[in-house]
Amino acid sequence: MFLHIGGEVAIPMKNIIAIMDIDTTTLSKDTKEFLRTAEEEGFVESICNDLPKSFIITEMNKRSKIYLSPISSLTLQKRSGYIKNFDNIR
Repeated sequence: MFLHIGGEVAIPMKNIIAIMDIDTTTLSKDTKEFLRTAEEEGFVESICNDLPKSFIITEMNKRSKIYLSPISSLTLQKRSGYIKNFDNIR
């Protein structure tokens, strides 16, 4: 199964490590430093022209990649089916 994360980009669900809200997570100094370092090392790909709403951490073939997405983390999590599956646990 694939997850469409914006633009023309869809990534395999099995490669997703985390889907993060950019506004709340970048309040942390450590997260800002993590993203800055990842960008400097070429691991970040922006798939939007506007300000991103979320970032998705992935790993494929033992290589990490971070996508900056115009779609909110909540919408991406709903698309992934995670929230639906989580609700069934109750």
